[in-house]
Order: sequence, then structure tokens, then C-alpha cells
Amino acid sequence: MSILKIAIQKSGRLYDESLQLLKDCGILVNNGKDQLKVSVDNFPMEIMYLRNSDIPQYLEDGIVDVAIIGENLIVEKQKNIQIIQNLGFSKCRVSLAIPKEIETDDISYFQGKKIATSYPNTLKNFLDEHNISADIHVISGSVEIAPNIGLADGICDIVSSGSTLFKNGLRETVTLITSEAVLAKTSELSTEKTAILEKFLFRIKAVLKAKNSKYILMNVPNEKIEIISKTLPVLKSPTVIPLAQKGWSSIHSVIDEDRFWEVIDELKEKGAQDILIIPIDKMVI
Repeated sequence: MSILKIAIQKSGRLYDESLQLLKDCGILVNNGKDQLKVSVDNFPMEIMYLRNSDIPQYLEDGIVDVAIIGENLIVEKQKNIQIIQNLGFSKCRVSLAIPKEIETDDISYFQGKKIATSYPNTLKNFLDEHNISADIHVISGSVEIAPNIGLADGICDIVSSGSTLFKNGLRETVTLITSEAVLAKTSELSTEKTAILEKFLFRIKAVLKAKNSKYILMNVPNEKIEIISKTLPVLKSPTVIPLAQKGWSSIHSVIDEDRFWEVIDELKEKGAQDILIIPIDKMVI
């Protein structure tokens, strides 16, 4: 029987959320202490815990079939691997930053300057696109300290909240790329493993759709049902249930998280009352 081999970080910012995604997909991980390879009892999958920087090479070589990895690392490593699903967590960006006392945000500041980075390929491509000649110093870890010790005039590094930059007297100026966790796959998969991957993707999409949606219930005067139904961004059509109180009905539907407040305000204006919002665990469409 074929087994889909998936790689995730053995430590770092993607680790916890990767395991949570597997759990949400109903995949039970037999994760013993310090194990680097574990089996799954209820799904044809094997999990390998790898160093983040090694995952792209393992994918390209076909040692693992798929991986949960930061999009930024795929861009940096420039490997022959394919992104098949954005996962919506661990969002960040690769940006240039300079000492906060320097006022300009113009990229021309870096002309002839020294830049410390853990992303030399991403940085070089960006500088070449903008005809900037700079001296790139490759550092693994603690890039933010480089300007303070005179090693560089600025840095290029991953940024999430920006708090680390602030603590080191730096400020973000230019974003090179934006990134989030993605599911990526090797260039070739057998027919059997492709079928397993399709099942895995089906579960992932159901989980992601649920996280981005809310179940909504409201009481509506019968004469307002049509106008309120047209307001709802539903999958097919809302569910309408008559209430015991004459002249009223309950409407049930699903709304997207990013339109939540916009839709709620509009529903209230059109006569909806007693609006309830319920989280959705899974959503299969």
C-alpha cells in the first residue's frame, strides 16, 4: 500500500500550526518524543520532521512527496517544486530594513551599501530588478544585529509583526515578497500517491473553508424574507423555517469572515433581528 510522505518543520514557527492542521483534517499523529519520522494510524501518511532549510531539497529529490513550508523559502531556494495549496497561516514578508534614524524609504539608499541577509537569492534578484548594486553579507540567524555592530548598513529579513526590528533600532522600508505557509509537492508522484494527496487536499479545503466562514441564524418578518435573502452571500440559497410566532421566520445561511460586519450591518438595516453567529468546524461543498 502506498504511503504519502509529508515533511513539516521539526521546530520553528510553522511546527505547531502544521500539526494543528493535520489534527483538524482528522489525521492522528503518533508523535513520540524526539522522533524524526512517525506513522499515522488512520490515514496512509508518514510524517518526517526536518530542518526548515532542508525541506526544499528533500522535495526536489523526491525523498518526501509533499511538505508544509513557507512560500518565502521556496522562492529563496529556487527548487523544482510546486505549490498546490495556500494554507493561510504563518503570514509574513521578506523586507528591507534600515536604522530608524535614517529617514528615506527610497530603495536607492542601498546603492553601494552593505546588506546583511539570510535570503541572498531573493535579495539579489530584487536588487538586480531595480538596478541596485550592493554588497550582500549572508548571515544565518540574528540578522537584525548586523547594523548595530557595523557589519551592514541595512538588512533583508523575514518580518511578521515588526517587533524584532523595533527592538533592534530598525524600521521596515521595502517589501520584496509576501509569504504564508503552503502545501508544496515534488515534481512527480505515482498514481497511487496522487490519489492519496487528492483526499488530503479535500480535507484541507474543507477545514480552510470552515475557518473563513460563519454560520448565521436570524429572525425575519415574512415580508422581509425576499430582500434579506438577496443580501446573503449564500452557497445556494438560505434555509427558511417558519417560527411559532405568526408572521415571522428563521433564516439560516453561511457568510464569509471577511464580509462579516458589512453583511451584519446590512441585515439589521433591512429588518433582521436576534442574529446569531456560530463557528463552523468543517465545511464540505
